[in-house]
Amino acid sequence: MGKILIIPSIDIQNGKTVRVVQGIPEVGSLDYGNDPVEMAMIWRAENAKCIHVVDFDSSHEHSKSNFGLIKNICDSVIIPVELGGGIRSFEDASEAFELGVARVVIGSMAFENPREFIKILDEFSPNKVVAAIDVVNEEVVTRGRQQRTHLKAIQYAEFLKSCGAKRIVVTDVSTNGMLTGPNIELSKNIADAAETKVTHSGGIGGFKDLIKLQHEASEYIDSVIIGRALYENKFPCQKIWRVAESGIFS
Repeated sequence: MGKILIIPSIDIQNGKTVRVVQGIPEVGSLDYGNDPVEMAMIWRAENAKCIHVVDFDSSHEHSKSNFGLIKNICDSVIIPVELGGGIRSFEDASEAFELGVARVVIGSMAFENPREFIKILDEFSPNKVVAAIDVVNEEVVTRGRQQRTHLKAIQYAEFLKSCGAKRIVVTDVSTNGMLTGPNIELSKNIADAAETKVTHSGGIGGFKDLIKLQHEASEYIDSVIIGRALYENKFPCQKIWRVAESGIFS
């Protein structure tokens, strides 16, 4: 398999960069830069090939208060920006693309309104629309990780594939921001069952975890979103970026 693409995450709440622990955002601490635009430019300078942005205000309150910031991020870096959080309709997706994002990440809406999700996939193409699965104890959770669905992650992944999804972001919420190691098995099981490309998210605490993911991941897992470990310099050298053999935006 090709080398795994590293995607730094910028989580935004109230216009500031926050860290997220088990799905709960906490306002800046531990030397986090408060300015998301500046943070994006730092990751670009560090040679990141893509940035993952999560808008928590949109996710929880369907607020557009961070849209100006997100547009500034897209305008400030020449690399693709993917956006998740609060995309609940075709109109929301269209508006996100108007901000300049290269790709949208859709979670709750794909579960609650699959027809709308399919409409977005058909209009913008599966290369620009990613499904997200947030998991707690093998069960899919939605609505900012607050609502249980009583649906197994693997079953849901197979459903998303049937809708036309070609890529899934898989997050084990219990490991997210904990720096305790990734749940590689979960991502592998979902990737293999649905036979879709998977971006792993959650649990990467340092270089050893990254190497473990590289060695153990199935051929479908080609990228990983990393947040807290990057911000807290948990790597011996921050020049860890890798490019997957086939560009994931092509």
